[in-house]
Amino acid sequence: MSGVSGSKAAPELSIVIPMLNEEVALPELFAMLVPVLRGMALSFEILCIDDGSSDGTLARLLETQKTLPELRILELSRRFGKEVALSAGLDHARGAAVIPFDADLQDPPETLPSLVAKWREGYDVVLAKRRSRGRDGAIKRLTAWAYYRTHNILADIDIPADVGDFRLMDRSVVEALQRLPERRRFMKGLFAWVGFRTAVVEYDRKARSAGTSAWSLWRLWQFALEGITSFSTLPLRFWSYAGFIIAFFALLYGAFVILRTLIYGVDVPGYASLLATVLFLGGLQLLSLGLLGEYVGRIYSEVKQRPLYLIRRRYEGEGQMENAQDHDRG
Repeated sequence: MSGVSGSKAAPELSIVIPMLNEEVALPELFAMLVPVLRGMALSFEILCIDDGSSDGTLARLLETQKTLPELRILELSRRFGKEVALSAGLDHARGAAVIPFDADLQDPPETLPSLVAKWREGYDVVLAKRRSRGRDGAIKRLTAWAYYRTHNILADIDIPADVGDFRLMDRSVVEALQRLPERRRFMKGLFAWVGFRTAVVEYDRKARSAGTSAWSLWRLWQFALEGITSFSTLPLRFWSYAGFIIAFFALLYGAFVILRTLIYGVDVPGYASLLATVLFLGGLQLLSLGLLGEYVGRIYSEVKQRPLYLIRRRYEGEGQMENAQDHDRG
């Protein structure tokens, strides 16, 4: 596991921003974020993680760094995904408090002082919760409600509804997260798992400032499946119960057929009902195998023990540092 660079005095607040092709959003991001941070009368850093962008995101970040000494940049060796990029940011953030933030400005910078104020009251975690999902369509609201409800029924750890990655975490919470070794990262679940003393600040989420979301319906489905399989084995137990129930009723039906044959003799078999039964049970078997495969795939990913991410370069504002092994999460 990487340590925090100690070449400079640690700031009070770190803003961690994973980025993928956010070139067009960067001017407005810094124009709105930096004045809020400078008006809070505390030391801060902005740590941007370039998650394999294919546009001019990195070049624009380097240009911004010339006039913004508080900006630090991590360039990952390729695209690892937002969850891993966020983990890399948490590993390298130096602040006494850390806030994950999105470049699209849907989470308004004006909320930051409220989060910091709650932290100064003694809370270790301050969640930023949406007041409503009025900007989302009916389908997205329904699927979000269904997901949170389903996850919290199946999993041992409840994820607070309408709360994303946007939150403040004390240094002790960040260090606890760094101790979690999973390669398949579901950060909302990990945030909930570590616990700590928590407060909630409500806010109104805004429309995306620029660009388009990378979250397609398929990626959202994969994300939901990742969350459930990361924190619950109940789906596996369900198929054990289902198998027992089906076997029990099959045994009863078999006894009924034998008894009927002894009393009435052999009749013409019903091939249509037999075919329907075989197809139904075959479908259940394939479904259970697919679910088992999800868990086996997670085991396969974990046992290989590959580094969580690789860093190509770090840009600290005073030149660049080449990638080194002790800066990669292993």
